[in-house]
Amino acid sequence: MTDFDPHLSRTTTAMLSALQNAEDAVAWEAFDARFRPILHRVGRRFGLSDADAADLAQDVIIRFIQRYREGRYDRERGRLGAWLVGIARNAAVDLHRRRPKAIQIENLSERIAEPEELESMWRRCREDRILELAMERVRDAGRTDPRTFEAFQLVSIRGVSPAEVAKSLDLSVESVYAARSRVARRLQEAIAELENDYDEEL
Repeated sequence: MTDFDPHLSRTTTAMLSALQNAEDAVAWEAFDARFRPILHRVGRRFGLSDADAADLAQDVIIRFIQRYREGRYDRERGRLGAWLVGIARNAAVDLHRRRPKAIQIENLSERIAEPEELESMWRRCREDRILELAMERVRDAGRTDPRTFEAFQLVSIRGVSPAEVAKSLDLSVESVYAARSRVARRLQEAIAELENDYDEEL
């Protein structure tokens, strides 16, 4: 039984409160869904393979939940992201040390040297994930014509010129500019909502 509704209690603060209950599988799943993709990105930035980054994310989530339920997370001493990326650093070092020298992680020490750099890495990975989710939300909301969304992606994400996009999608150049503006506005709204959901990281 859980009091945590991921659709109503979406903020990280509400999620962390629910995680105090060791039997709250819904909160666990919500935490996992929210932070595993970010941790995977962190692993990739450490130079890990896709499979190793996935293993790292799993390891970090398990370590975090154990420590959190032991009462070792103190919000007054730092943000959640700083703690998670610190756990990820230690997990990466452990992985590196367990490997034969011939297949150790290249330049790992340079990638994880300074706490400030780690926190900056976390912010970038978090922003990338929020942008990805916002794009999915705008695309799947049913309010945006597929060609409009494609025009936005081509111009704003891939850097294709509006004239080329207009030609390839059989649109006027004015329509391409309008599509870019319309989708960008909806995207900013979605990003703002998602950043609120990740309130512990603000």
